[in-house]
Amino acid sequence: MRWAPVQTAAFATHLAADLAIAFENKGRIAKQDGVARDTVIKTAVTVAGAAVTLYSGILGKKVQKLASEGSEGATEPRPGASDELKAAQQQLKALQWVIPAFAGAVVVLGAKHGEMQRPKNVFAGLRQ
Repeated sequence: MRWAPVQTAAFATHLAADLAIAFENKGRIAKQDGVARDTVIKTAVTVAGAAVTLYSGILGKKVQKLASEGSEGATEPRPGASDELKAAQQQLKALQWVIPAFAGAVVVLGAKHGEMQRPKNVFAGLRQ
């Protein structure tokens, strides 16, 4: 998983930027209906995405190390591959779909946050 460090860094950078923006918007987060909840959810999804991506990188290194035991590809073991290799490859096979799902969720939640910042939504949220 050559790209796992880059993907993890992207999630971490996104999280750092989110925290800086949250600090600047702490008044609105505290007062506008739904913003605090969505901020917590987006932060949790971002942290989980970074953790899953980092774990994927660790599994990728493991698969690379054990490749001589019967690896046909990054996620496909050859017949007779060690159980340790098979387990790592099965996890990687699942994670290749999970990581983009986390990234997509972060994008969707970011769009929702953007909509919440529209003046009409801010005023409506502050009235509640």
